[in-house]
Amino acid sequence: MTACAIETSAAGEEDGMPEAGCTITADGAYAARLALDEGSCFPERWTLDGPEPYAVPLPGNQPEEPGTEVQPMGDGRVLIHRLVDGRHAFSLLYPTGPGTGELPLGAVGCPDPATRLRLLPPAPGGACAYALAVGPRSTAVWLVAGGTFGPEQLAEIPGRCSGGVWLDRAGRMLALDREVGGRTKAVVVDLGCGGEVSPLLQIAPDSDDRLLLADPDSGLLLIRSDAPSPGQERLGWGVLGSMLPVRFPESLRIAECAVTPFAIQPGQVLTPEHCMVALRVDGAFGSWVGMWRPSERHVHHLPAPEGWLTGTGLWTADEVLRLPYATAEVPCGVAALVVPRAPEPSEFSAGAAGAGASEPEGPTLPGPRPGGSGPAGSRPRGSRSEASPPAAAGSGASRSGGAEPQDAEPEGGEPDSAGPVVSRPVPLREAPLGRLVTN
Repeated sequence: MTACAIETSAAGEEDGMPEAGCTITADGAYAARLALDEGSCFPERWTLDGPEPYAVPLPGNQPEEPGTEVQPMGDGRVLIHRLVDGRHAFSLLYPTGPGTGELPLGAVGCPDPATRLRLLPPAPGGACAYALAVGPRSTAVWLVAGGTFGPEQLAEIPGRCSGGVWLDRAGRMLALDREVGGRTKAVVVDLGCGGEVSPLLQIAPDSDDRLLLADPDSGLLLIRSDAPSPGQERLGWGVLGSMLPVRFPESLRIAECAVTPFAIQPGQVLTPEHCMVALRVDGAFGSWVGMWRPSERHVHHLPAPEGWLTGTGLWTADEVLRLPYATAEVPCGVAALVVPRAPEPSEFSAGAAGAGASEPEGPTLPGPRPGGSGPAGSRPRGSRSEASPPAAAGSGASRSGGAEPQDAEPEGGEPDSAGPVVSRPVPLREAPLGRLVTN
């Protein structure tokens, strides 16, 4: 299983990424979050790889402060990051019968009060944990768990860095979004070579190019950049090591909504275009789940389970998306969403024939048609600005089927996939936009 979740902290908002409800290990075995009970926050560990998910509370001697970070380790312990007397203290929590055991790991001091320190996403393997200390002019990468003598600074990078995506299964290659000279470009930090930095994304000289998500198996990269539309960020995809350009599909543009990828289907070696990608869609009326793959030209919109720990989940290799949720009736649950049936080519052809030479419509969201009696998912042309979430799902496992009718993308939005694409050992840098960019 492959999972990705963004740590719940104020740092996530500073990076331009929405907060997530919990953090999941890279192998999908454990999750951790700050739970709330009668106004008090306490760490909670979820076990996800057994027959049924279950939660173990890990309360300390006093409630945790809001903004405290927690992260599950591969052995089931939970790393906690607290701010104590101006220093960043790290400890490992574990259950000890009726109580909670705590193993202090040490603390990191930041002399400059403007420096912000936050945990990076869980590293592959789960044996180590890392943190990013962002100062006014440079950024430091710290090993905060798994070292020999407590927290250890591994690298210092010129410029202010944000994000954090692991590119390999060894936990050595870390991608960060570095801001230098008013522009943000994704770079790779090699933690095995003293923090050596090399460029990763350089789509256009004056563009801001950020890496949101990566899959080590297929090399699929999810990217946010304003290269195709200066001043307006677009969601795109590329392949690590490929000489093909970065693509910015029209299907990933959902009016009046913020779209954030949070999980990629694992196991699709050499076929990145067939990887399913889970999307968090935030609109004026709530949040829901999107499913998309590069080889298709539409997004499946599905209701999220009640109590979803928003923005978190993991794919299985057989295309089942598992979403953790918590309600009063089910305090620890995992809902399963299956990939809806993709429309047949004949359905696209029929839709194109009926539309004639008109402009393509935007993505269609499931749900009743406002002010009309048409079928679910239908919507008049030009009504993209009033996006609404799908109908709410129950708290149990959700099995959603039946793809919603979608419009084909205009020519040049995204190429057809005729076969597997073999990754080449070449960094994805200065990728030409070509005809695949839609202004």
